[in-house]
Amino acid sequence: MQLAMVGDRFIETEKLDSAYLDYGTFFGDGVYEVLRSYDGKIFAMEEHLARFKRSLEEVDIEGINIETIRQRVLKAFEKFKTPNAKVYFHITRGSGLRDHATEGLVPRFFLLISEIEDASEQKETGISVMTVPDTRWKRCDIKSLNLLPNVLAKRLAHKRGCAEAVFVDDKGFITEGASSAFFAVFGNKLQTSPLAANILPSITRQFVLEVYSNTGLELLEKQIKAEDATKADELFIAVSSKDIVPVVKFNEIQIADGKPGKYTKLLMDEFAKLIRGK
Repeated sequence: MQLAMVGDRFIETEKLDSAYLDYGTFFGDGVYEVLRSYDGKIFAMEEHLARFKRSLEEVDIEGINIETIRQRVLKAFEKFKTPNAKVYFHITRGSGLRDHATEGLVPRFFLLISEIEDASEQKETGISVMTVPDTRWKRCDIKSLNLLPNVLAKRLAHKRGCAEAVFVDDKGFITEGASSAFFAVFGNKLQTSPLAANILPSITRQFVLEVYSNTGLELLEKQIKAEDATKADELFIAVSSKDIVPVVKFNEIQIADGKPGKYTKLLMDEFAKLIRGK
């Protein structure tokens, strides 16, 4: 027998709403995706679903039909009737009494759709970012619900007047942003960390790497030291909800002339063309 308390009310566990016993709440035991639409059309659905499927496999959540997930996303998007929307969805291992190794749970699906935030000002003027130690677990290539370090990093950044926190590992190398991929431009070289177990395979990053050559840039997939980022000609982040956003200040140090750089602007234009073509 177990007894639960919700607020000031005692409730027998068998009478609890199953949402209170979700393994996502107990353990962060689940995976998620975020995708968006542009002008009434969902962008990169297949790429997001493929990553979601991989995340499910990596954490051993079984029995999920990806086609069912696709139809749920499309149904929600159609009902929401907003041309530029952000769609968040996750699956947890299920609901049950708290036990680290319980078997036989039924996975639980949740979706939330909202109007996309306006990032035009950030894209026009650029943002400030700050570095934080990368204290996350060692499998950040899985898009899991374990995001407490990201939350704490983002909260600290906002308190310091920054739009994003940038993680730096124990050797002083930048891994990625708290909710974004990170890029630097040195001369005509576009530099970003190669994918590894401690870096999420960002969908927006993937598309940046599809279009960068159209701008005259050369690609260098190599780790970037935090102190070297301050010497870059340009910096930017890439995230699904905003695509490419220029970074004009890094740890309170102005980057170049403090304005979005020419290559970043060209990449933003190329990304806009890619969106229209999909």
